[in-house]
Amino acid sequence: MSLKDSLRVMVVDDMSTSRGIITQSLDEIGIKNYMVENSGQGAYQKLTQTPVHLVLSDYNMPGMDGLGLLKALRSHQVTQRVGFILVTGKPTPEIIQVGKQIGLNNIIRKPFTVATMKQAIEQVVGRL
Repeated sequence: MSLKDSLRVMVVDDMSTSRGIITQSLDEIGIKNYMVENSGQGAYQKLTQTPVHLVLSDYNMPGMDGLGLLKALRSHQVTQRVGFILVTGKPTPEIIQVGKQIGLNNIIRKPFTVATMKQAIEQVVGRL
């Protein structure tokens, strides 16, 4: 069984169009085991109950943004080691710096290609 077959991913984005683009990219890469959530708070609640290997999260969401979700996950024993990729249209130096300080593994800039998504995932979880 390959990593693609066993990799569990959580996609978090408040925009249904963006969630669709991310999940379509995962399908094209060959990753089929993913869950979707439309808020940081909802994702956090699910992730503390259902562990995953990787989170692909939008930055700009109402309530708990992507970095807030990352910080919450890093402070929770069950989710401290989950891979985390931030997907954002505007990766400012501040977002990058704060993200790295709290355990961000990678950033993907919107719009992205499937190849960019695959490369980012490979860097975080190893070769697919």
